[in-house]
Amino acid sequence: MAGPSKDARIFVAGHAGMVGSALIRRLEAGGYTNLIVRSRTELDLLDRSAVLAFMADARPEYTIIAAARVGGIHANNAARADFLFENLLIAANLIDATHRAGLQRLLFLGSSCIYPRDCPQPIREEYLLSGPLEETNEPYAIAKIAGLKLCESYNRQHGRQYVSVMPTNLYGPNDSYDLKTGHVLPALLRKAHEAKLAGSPTMILWGTGTPRREFMHVDDLADACVFLMEHDYAGPMVNVGVGEDITVSDLAREIMGVVGYQGDLAFDESEPDGTPRKLLDVSRLAHAGWTAKIGLRDGLERTYADFLRTQLPRDG
Repeated sequence: MAGPSKDARIFVAGHAGMVGSALIRRLEAGGYTNLIVRSRTELDLLDRSAVLAFMADARPEYTIIAAARVGGIHANNAARADFLFENLLIAANLIDATHRAGLQRLLFLGSSCIYPRDCPQPIREEYLLSGPLEETNEPYAIAKIAGLKLCESYNRQHGRQYVSVMPTNLYGPNDSYDLKTGHVLPALLRKAHEAKLAGSPTMILWGTGTPRREFMHVDDLADACVFLMEHDYAGPMVNVGVGEDITVSDLAREIMGVVGYQGDLAFDESEPDGTPRKLLDVSRLAHAGWTAKIGLRDGLERTYADFLRTQLPRDG
């Protein structure tokens, strides 16, 4: 089976989010003209019967699951039941409905938090289920593991071509810049911007600043997904990342440089660090022919421009 034609019906679940909107941008730029999207009010992904009816009627030739309940450490830890239940339902409903409609091709987006907390670095795909998860985001990780195992199981039992992609930490346009619920990079960007405006002498980071993280611009992830779709990838789950990491404190300094904030960093060590290090081994995807293109500084500048464009009018 070749990759889809430019007029193929492609359903992007979660099109309004950061990842989904990046996928829409990339697909439109690639000349795809028959994209299917549904808002949350049009299609409740937690409603099994509604998802079954939608898939049977729409019959997309390719489905990309970018829908999820997401958040940073605080949000994951505070709403553990919600993150587990809703993400389990979203994955189960969409994957099963795709199968029951007789549809062969699907791409499920997971997360690098599926891997054990103390994995050898860089993290290879085969390290999955080799040790305990990071406790603060365990419910979300378990839901994503269930989704990728569903894909594997439908492939094995029914001969489907359901691919699972595990991206590293993402950032970019349409992210949440909320200081309490956002991920580390957008939250730091907002914090630096507000510290600059307030003339604050210091900016406080949660934790020690020593954890190492890998950050990829969401447009790179979208490009990788379209690459896999167009090359008819049907292999095992695949990591998507940039192949290098940075400490949270160094990330904060990069962000301070982009924002133009010249104060000092301070650390609130009463707050959790999360996983000590999380760097993905991206050799499987590199071997398939794809590597990331957007450098961190370039990506941060693009993201700060998005923040200035989208957040400041809203904040008044």
